[in-house]
Amino acid sequence: MRLRHSFAAVCGALALTATLASPAHATTGDFSYRFVGLDGSPQSVTLHDPATGCVTLPEVADPDASEPAFAPHNDTDDYAIVFTEPDCVGDSWTLRPHGRPATDRLKLRSVLFTG
Repeated sequence: MRLRHSFAAVCGALALTATLASPAHATTGDFSYRFVGLDGSPQSVTLHDPATGCVTLPEVADPDASEPAFAPHNDTDDYAIVFTEPDCVGDSWTLRPHGRPATDRLKLRSVLFTG
């Protein structure tokens, strides 16, 4: 009898592990933004099929060392919420899927893809 209970517990644990180990959903499309590089020249970055969840933009992650990125363009299939601070905190603005590029006045340091 204990063997059956143990077997059932192992099967349940394996099923739960398989469910949790499924790959992360990726947003389909491109998300781009601009920032000022260390040499003072404007730079542009495009994230291709970014992972769903919070993405801190590495070029502008440190508020003490850089100005925020600007002019985001959400050309993905999901909503993108841009934040003024790293780790998806601070003031936010929601960009629609396949929307128009935002102006240079919209500043960001992180973005959350809602997937």
